[in-house]
Amino acid sequence: MLYIGIPAYNEAPTIGVLLWRIRKVFQEFPREYEIVVYNDGSTDATAETLQPYGEVLPLTVLGGPEHRGYAAALEALCRHVVKRSRYARRDAMVLMQGDFTDQPEHIPELVRLFEGGADLVVGEHATDPAAAAGDNSAPAEAAAQRAIRAIEGDPPEPPTIPLPVQRLRRVAPWILRPFVRVPGIADPFGSFRLFRLSVLRELVKTSGDGPLVVGEGWAANVDLVARTAPLARRVETVALVPRYDLRPRESRVRPLADALTLFRFGRDARARRASRVSPPTQQAPAT
Repeated sequence: MLYIGIPAYNEAPTIGVLLWRIRKVFQEFPREYEIVVYNDGSTDATAETLQPYGEVLPLTVLGGPEHRGYAAALEALCRHVVKRSRYARRDAMVLMQGDFTDQPEHIPELVRLFEGGADLVVGEHATDPAAAAGDNSAPAEAAAQRAIRAIEGDPPEPPTIPLPVQRLRRVAPWILRPFVRVPGIADPFGSFRLFRLSVLRELVKTSGDGPLVVGEGWAANVDLVARTAPLARRVETVALVPRYDLRPRESRVRPLADALTLFRFGRDARARRASRVSPPTQQAPAT
């Protein structure tokens, strides 16, 4: 079973079309699947948009009227699929955004790596579609190929990344480098990834009553992959090009505020690691 987990907050303009595109993907890539949407207290028509899709798709909607935040939405999705799955070694969950940034047509790329033995598959940010396809052509040749595509009427390349996202991507690795590193993963900031459910089950077990994910926004994405990577026997990455031009709203990234959130998250993560490895206090012998 493949679970498609989608945290959603005020995504009424896109969530319905996204679900239909996921359905089309699995018509062409037949696998047993279930979509799980966490509606995080949306104040628009997200709930009303989701309702009819539950009658025609394998869809479960979680959440309620309270807006709990992105990290809480991720945690609820993880705990739900772990509890629901009967075969944790054979099942997986794909996490993706509900605003078209993550393209459903890329799901098969993640799933094939999972079926090849990967326990964690991380979609890394590729700004150049040619780079995502492994095209190492020289810049002049790449420019010529773009011109040929334009002449032949092929679809244009995705437009420029929104400026707030560019700014945060420029500083985020530098902010986290002293605090958090995930071996084998160059870009832990994205939202598009696949987890074998046995890995998430182990995370739930080791976390006990504590949270599975802390931080918000990109910090939550980093935290989840940093916590699950050590539990995975095999980690794979795939370069994917996000699409920012298909959603009708502006980016919710706020470079300064989100950079501060990443810094605080990294600082706290280092403090937690230090507390786990610090030796116990020696008591003075009784006299």
